[in-house]
Amino acid sequence: MEELVIRDADVVDGSGDHSYRADVVVDGGRIVSVVKEAADAGCQRPRARRELDAEGLVLAPGFIDMHAHSDLALLRDPDHSAKAAQGVTLEVLGQDGLSYAPVDDRTLGEVRRAIAGWNGPGDDIDFDWRSVGEYLDRLDRGIAVNAAYLIPQGTVRALVVGWEDRAATPAELDRMRRLVAEGMEQGAVGMSSGLTYTPGMYARGAELTELCRVVASYGGYYCPHHRSYGAGALEAYEEMVALTREADCPLHLAHATMNFGVNKGRAPALLSLLDDALEAGADISLDTYPYTPGCTTLVALLPSWASEGGPEETLRRLADEETAERVRHHLEVTGSDGCHGVPVEWETIEISGVGDPALSGYVGRTVLESARERGGSPWTVARELLLKDRLAPTILQHVGHEENVRAIMRHRVHTGGSDGILQGAKPHPRAYGTFPHYLGHYVRELGVLSLEECVAHLTARPAARLRLPDRGLVREGYRADLVLFDPATVAAGSTFAEPRTLPTGIPYVLVDGRFVIEDGRRTDVLAGRAVRRTPR
Repeated sequence: MEELVIRDADVVDGSGDHSYRADVVVDGGRIVSVVKEAADAGCQRPRARRELDAEGLVLAPGFIDMHAHSDLALLRDPDHSAKAAQGVTLEVLGQDGLSYAPVDDRTLGEVRRAIAGWNGPGDDIDFDWRSVGEYLDRLDRGIAVNAAYLIPQGTVRALVVGWEDRAATPAELDRMRRLVAEGMEQGAVGMSSGLTYTPGMYARGAELTELCRVVASYGGYYCPHHRSYGAGALEAYEEMVALTREADCPLHLAHATMNFGVNKGRAPALLSLLDDALEAGADISLDTYPYTPGCTTLVALLPSWASEGGPEETLRRLADEETAERVRHHLEVTGSDGCHGVPVEWETIEISGVGDPALSGYVGRTVLESARERGGSPWTVARELLLKDRLAPTILQHVGHEENVRAIMRHRVHTGGSDGILQGAKPHPRAYGTFPHYLGHYVRELGVLSLEECVAHLTARPAARLRLPDRGLVREGYRADLVLFDPATVAAGSTFAEPRTLPTGIPYVLVDGRFVIEDGRRTDVLAGRAVRRTPR
C-alpha cells in the first residue's frame, strides 16, 4: 500500500490550466497517481497508509525560488522556516555573481567579507569545501528544501584575476573558462553575475560572452544582475540580450525591475524589448519579487573604483579623508555606478541590518533620519557605519514603482524570486513573504494574475528554465515536492515593521514526499538535497 493519499484537493497543477478536484497518491518520494473526480466516479478511490483530507485546500507543485540568498542559511539553520513555510521546495543559490565556490583559501576569505551583509560572516560555518561539487555534496548531507547552484562569475574572477579593474589576460580567461566548465560538470545549472558589484562588474562584455559560451555548451543559462537598474537600465538590459544572443546562451534576468525616478512607468519599454527578442528567437526568462523596495548592502552603493582591490582596500579608502570626499561626490552629485548611475537619495536608504550589535540604533531608520538625529550629514553617517561595521550593513532601498512591478509580473516569461536576504534585524519582508504575497495580495486581492497563472509562474516555468524534467507539475512520476494552501486565507505575515513573521494559510509542504510543514508547523525533516544540472 502506498504511503500517502491527499484526498479531495483542488489541484492547480502548474500548467496554467483550470483547477480540478482529485486524489493524489504519493509513494517513494514521487506522485504515483492523480485520480480526478470525474474519472473516479463509480470506482474505488485510492487508499494509502495515511490519508490527508485536503477539502478546501489547493494542491500545487512546490514553489521554486529563482533568486535566493540562502547559501549559508541552509547550512546554518536546519529549520529554514523562512522559505519552507512559504511553500518553497527549491531555491536557486549562487546569485549576483558572488558566493562560496569555486574558491581557494584567499578568495574564500575575501568573499566572506564582501558579502557578510548577505549571509553573515560565516564564523559558525565549517567551510569544508572549495569546489562547486564539494559545496553541492555538503548540501546533500541534508537541508530543509532543495537547492540548485549558479557559478558566481564575480567569485571566479576574484579567484583568477583578483579584485582589480582591468581586462583579463588570455591565460586568465582560459582559466576562468575551465573553472566554469568544471562547475557545470559538477552540477551547476548556470552562471550568475553581479555587474554592479565588484569584482564582477570589472568584466567587459567580450569576457562575459566567452564564459556564457561555456555555460551554453553544458545546457546551462546565464543569470545576470546587470549593469544598471536605474539610469541606463534599458541599455543594460539590451547589453545582456545581445551578449547572450551572440553566445547562444539562454538568458534569465535576475530581479528584473525598473527602479528609481528615471524609470517610473517604463516597464512597457522593457517588456517591448524582451518581446522583440523573444520573437526573434531568443531564449529569455526573468524573475521578480512582488514589492517595490530593493535590498542590498550599503557598500554596494559606492563607485566601483572605491572597491577595487577588495574589502580591505575599500576600508582604507573610506578612512582617508580626501578619498572619502571623492566617494561622497560620486555618490551624491555624479551618481555612482554602484547606485545605478543615479545620485543617492539618502531618504530612500533604510538600514536593515548591521553586524555589530552596538550599531543597532541605526536599524529601521533611513540614513537621512539618523543624520538629523545626530546633527551630521548623511554621508558622515553612512561612512561611519561602513567603517565601524567593516562594510557589513544591509539596506532597503525605497526606489521602486508599483505600476512597473505589476506590469512585469504579468509577462509570459516571468517567474518568482524572493531575492531574500535573511541577515539583519529588519530584513526585507520578501525573504519571508514573497510567495504567499503573490497568492494573497496579487491574486486574491488585486486579481493581477489568476490563481492558475500565478502558480505556473512559481512552479512549471522555473522548472523548465532549470531543465528539471520531473518537477514543477502535479503529474504521475513527478517528484512529490508539493504545497497545500488555503486560497481564501493565504497571505504573507511579514511586513516592513515585522519582517520575520511567517505566512498564514499554508498548512502543508512536502519535499520528496515528506512533510516539512505539517499542520502549519515546521517538522524536523531534512529532505532537501542539491539539484544538479540535467545533462543535455
